[in-house]
Amino acid sequence: MSELPDMAQALTDPAVYPDTPQKVDLIQTQTSYIFLAGGYAYKVKKPVDLGYLDYTTLEKRKFYCQREIELNRRLCPDIYIGLAEITEDKEGFSIEGKGKVCEYAVKMLRLPRESMLNVILAEGRATEEMIKAIARKMAEFHGSAVTSDTISDFGDLEAIITSTEANFIRTIRYISTTISQKSYRNIKDFINGFIENNTALFYERIVDGKIKDCHGDVRATHICLDDDIYIYDCVEYDDRLRYCDVASEVALLAMDLDSYGRADLSRSLVDAYTAFSGDEDLSQLLDFYKCYRAYDRGKYECLKFDDPNITEEDIKEAQAEAAGYFELAESYTGEK
Repeated sequence: MSELPDMAQALTDPAVYPDTPQKVDLIQTQTSYIFLAGGYAYKVKKPVDLGYLDYTTLEKRKFYCQREIELNRRLCPDIYIGLAEITEDKEGFSIEGKGKVCEYAVKMLRLPRESMLNVILAEGRATEEMIKAIARKMAEFHGSAVTSDTISDFGDLEAIITSTEANFIRTIRYISTTISQKSYRNIKDFINGFIENNTALFYERIVDGKIKDCHGDVRATHICLDDDIYIYDCVEYDDRLRYCDVASEVALLAMDLDSYGRADLSRSLVDAYTAFSGDEDLSQLLDFYKCYRAYDRGKYECLKFDDPNITEEDIKEAQAEAAGYFELAESYTGEK
């Protein structure tokens, strides 16, 4: 805790919160401090610029906090309470107190850890019924999600190729570190070949209105199965990462279930989503988007290596995670 910035250090003290919780637990990610205080969670964005996101000014952090609340209320209207001001006066920092506003936090109801899907999967408690319920929730969300000409443009081949090529370009320097030259080539050939051979299908998806303003990051770590199904922590920092084919979003969670060794639940998700949504063409795109999404996750693990605050232990963990995702990506190509 001694290495934390003064503000973050102060927010570990229960006395700075309006309801004075018994204790405060801190979780750190590459981009945020998350303070678990009693029945609430406060998410504070770090002043970082990682290339794909920029939180370097207070104005930007406020904007993206507000954006996060607005977008996540689509799937979790009761969980995202609002914007909390962090203030400072001569007595120090406080949440929603007096003094000058020096930072902002996303204030949420605290969700129970034991109900998180990643925990449920790790403990072997996941069932087909749970996955079918999640599939229904996703199908309902996608059915009402916004689309437009601007959003639909992200289903165009040019936009898809831009995204896939960006992944390959950004991971060239990790060849022989987290992925072999052969695997890199196999995956790239599969992705490019699929696009070339399925041009008509991609344009049919646009015509059918399947390119939507989605969640952008539906993975087990962002799903809570409590009194309701909560799919939270969507992508707020770049609209382009949410604008995608609904098949891509389903494929991301299906790929994630595969990564837990639950191919059976992955199939159940796709089958149930198809039944609820009536999207019969989704299966034709599944391996393509699973491959793309797995490779994309591998890329993000590699990008952690550039964090100046990363430890040697974290680097080893990220390397293992990246290698695992790249191996999973290749499994969808039919190559070994």
